[in-house]
This record gives sequence, C-alpha cells and structure tokens, in this order.
Amino acid sequence: MVKINGVEGDFAGISVGEYLEKNGYVISRVAVERNGEIVPKAKYDSTALADGDVLEVVSFVGGG
Repeated sequence: MVKINGVEGDFAGISVGEYLEKNGYVISRVAVERNGEIVPKAKYDSTALADGDVLEVVSFVGGG
C-alpha cells in the first residue's frame, strides 16, 4: 500500500506521473514529496511507487 496525502491505496508499481495523470492533477501546478524528499518534475515518469511509500501532493493555486 502507498499512502498519498494521508489516504492509503494500491498504487505500487505505477509511476508518480501516471498517478498524477490518472487523478487529474496538472503537472505544472503540483509539487510531490516522496518519503520526505522532493521528486523533481523531470523524474515523475521514472519514479515508481513502492509498498510503504508516503507521498504528499501539493497543488498550487493562483489568485489575488
């Protein structure tokens, strides 16, 4: 199981990029932390999720 933003799910084996795409995130507007370390956007597609991983996905919103 992988915990993403506090919710556990069966996401092991897919990449960070696949998870973001399947869940409607706009990649240019998010930051991802995996197990306490920032994942560079260039590595989203090559970073595979594994059992026990903890992800935090933060979306940036504009406004004024």
